[in-house]
Parts: sequence; C-alpha cells; structure tokens
Amino acid sequence: MKLLVIGGGGREHALAWKLAKSNKVTKVYVAPGNAGTSLEHKLENIPITDVAKLIQFAKDNAIAFTLVGPEAPLAGGIVDQFQKHNLKIWGPTKYCAMLESSKVYAKNFMHKYKIPTAKYQTFDNITSATKYLSTEQFPLVIKADGLAAGKGVLVATNLNEALTFLDDIFTAQKFGQDAGSMVVIEECLFGREASFITMIDGKNILVMASSEDHKRLLNNDQGPNTGGMGAFTPVPVYKQYQDVIDEQVVKPLAQACSKGTLDFKGLLFIGILMQQGV
Repeated sequence: MKLLVIGGGGREHALAWKLAKSNKVTKVYVAPGNAGTSLEHKLENIPITDVAKLIQFAKDNAIAFTLVGPEAPLAGGIVDQFQKHNLKIWGPTKYCAMLESSKVYAKNFMHKYKIPTAKYQTFDNITSATKYLSTEQFPLVIKADGLAAGKGVLVATNLNEALTFLDDIFTAQKFGQDAGSMVVIEECLFGREASFITMIDGKNILVMASSEDHKRLLNNDQGPNTGGMGAFTPVPVYKQYQDVIDEQVVKPLAQACSKGTLDFKGLLFIGILMQQGV
C-alpha cells in the first residue's frame, strides 16, 4: 500500500522512514518532505502543501491513509477536509486539535476536568490584561493563545517586560492575528519538566516514553524561548511521579474520551512540571 505523510521536518522524516520499514508499504510520499527524506528508500517528496491538492493527490494515487505531523495543518482542519472526501487520515479534527492549538481552550479544558494546572486568567484585549498585570506579583508567564512556533511564551520578571510582550502580541501582532487574539497570564511555577506523547484512538490512551525539552536559546536556561534546542529521553524523575501523573492527568483524559466528550484521535503532547523532589 501507499501512504502519505504531511510535513517537512525531522519528525516527519522519522515517521516516514519507520512506516517504510513495513513490508506492507510500497511507497511513502512526504509532502513537502526535506533533503533527507528525498534520499530514503521507498520515500518520495511531493512539493504540495495546499490541502485541496493533497486531497486530489491522495485520490489519484490510491493512498491507503495519511498521517499528519505538524500542528498547523491540524489546527487548520486538514483532518476534517480529508474525512469529507472519505479519505483515511490519522490525526485530531480541528476542534480536538485546539488542545494544542489554543492555550485558552487547553487551560479551560484542564480546569473543567480537574487536571492540575497553574492558576491563570485569560484576556482578549491589551487594556484588561495590562490592568491585571498591575495588580500581580512577578514573575508571571504570558502566552499568546494560538500557535507561535514555540515562541509565543514569555516568563516576565517585571511589569515592563510583560507590557512589551503584550504590545508584541496585541498591537504588533508578532505571532499573527489568530495567535494573538487572546492571551493567558498564569502563575510562574518552578520545577523539573517531563513531557510525554500519548497515542489516542478516541477511547483508549497509550502513554509513550517521557522526554525533556530544552527550549531556551542559551545554556543554563537563559535567553528567549525557541521552538526547541534539544531533548533527551527518558526523564529519570518522571518515573518517580508516574503513578500521580497517570491518576491526575491521563485518567481524566481517558474519562473524557470514554464519555464522548473528547473525540480525539492522534498524538497528544503533554507537558508536566514537577514541583517537588527536584
């Protein structure tokens, strides 16, 4: 069978490479792919990013199923559009993808299902956000609501930094109109990070290996946030808290899925900050 992988990064390279290892797979197309995928056995890059053209390609080439890597096409509703044409595609719908594409939605979801999260407030304009900041103690974390390539978050140590970042979001629209339509302002927590990927089929959740991502540009957690400077797996301290994480994070997610409240299918990234014993 022939498969289609959407994306052009290292993640999509790894996914396509592994899929091609199956004896059942004759070809994996990668859209648009990268220089590395163009060299792999059974992989072929196709220079298409437009969703309508990808749908037509999948029809014309009898693609068995499509797998989506990046967040942006998922947030844009690529899964919904493929499904309208009865094409098999693996990933969350536009609505479910809001768990990653909207920080406001994600925070409200965690609050609703009693999943531990930092105290927060949300704002849709710079005036009310500024007024709130003037009454709070720093440091505070400010997050642009939408996708911002991992750069839409600031740990503000003082009011001046915070106001400058709010101006970047709301006025300059540094992260785009959609990403900067709302902000989350939350308490700043300190501890050890442990992230993990879950695979969800709409009802069941499979928890995969933990990892720790280093987002700051410079050594010793200094400098601005980036899309990621590196990561390692597994995270030793994660095992210490695994039972607590399963009970307080994974179990509520599974319950939301089983009740039909969350019809999520695909990979969901979960970030944990452990405040004790680190």
